[in-house]
Amino acid sequence: MNFHAIRAIYKFEMSRTRRTLLQSIVSPVLSTSLYFVVFGSAIGSRITDIDGVTYGAFIVPGLIMLSTLTTSISNASFAIYFPKFTGTIYELLSAPVSYFEIVVSYVGAAATKSLILGLLILGTAHFFVPLKIAHPVWMLTFLVLTAVTFSLFGFMIGIWADGFEKLQMVPLLIVTPLTFLGGSFYSIHMLPPFWQKVTLFNPVVYLISAFRWSFFERADVNVGISLAMTFGFLLLCMAALRWIFKTGYRLKA
Repeated sequence: MNFHAIRAIYKFEMSRTRRTLLQSIVSPVLSTSLYFVVFGSAIGSRITDIDGVTYGAFIVPGLIMLSTLTTSISNASFAIYFPKFTGTIYELLSAPVSYFEIVVSYVGAAATKSLILGLLILGTAHFFVPLKIAHPVWMLTFLVLTAVTFSLFGFMIGIWADGFEKLQMVPLLIVTPLTFLGGSFYSIHMLPPFWQKVTLFNPVVYLISAFRWSFFERADVNVGISLAMTFGFLLLCMAALRWIFKTGYRLKA
């Protein structure tokens, strides 16, 4: 494996984040802090506890997942789309770097950025709501797994997109609504029975449920099922990327 190439691409992507620190890190943290102020402090004080957890603390895992999902997708999709846009992707494809090494470097950088952002939001949450993590190791495991999985998904979007509009279409029109409807701000057990069953078709429900369990030991869906669903989506993304590089879909045209 060409570790030098992986390190070079990884460092380049991380240095781009340092150049756009205000947009990449500071802005999402401040935006999420507003959720803590409005929903956690102002509205949360008027809402009863959910499963014995204060509302302000209850929404923290959902907000971290929301930021992690959207950031992972946007970072990875832009990272591979920009070389396509400028034409430098052909230099990368002709270099002595395997497809696996390209994916590892770009996805690794995107996942690292998302992890940093997620942990910063978690640290910020302590200033607004009392928060304890029942299973910190599982919390980090779910966070890493989610960041890697959706960075792979974002990488696919970056290859598929043929314009900047398409880069934003999937995160804004699909992922963000699914996250809001996936139990970020409520427990799905609060819904009528029919809508509880409908909500189970939302894949984000399983991510948020498992992540929330690592905090409060309370989950809307069995943790084992949530973990299996996440791994299944991860394997699906890996299989799709393997097909993309094998066929050269929107890479060699």
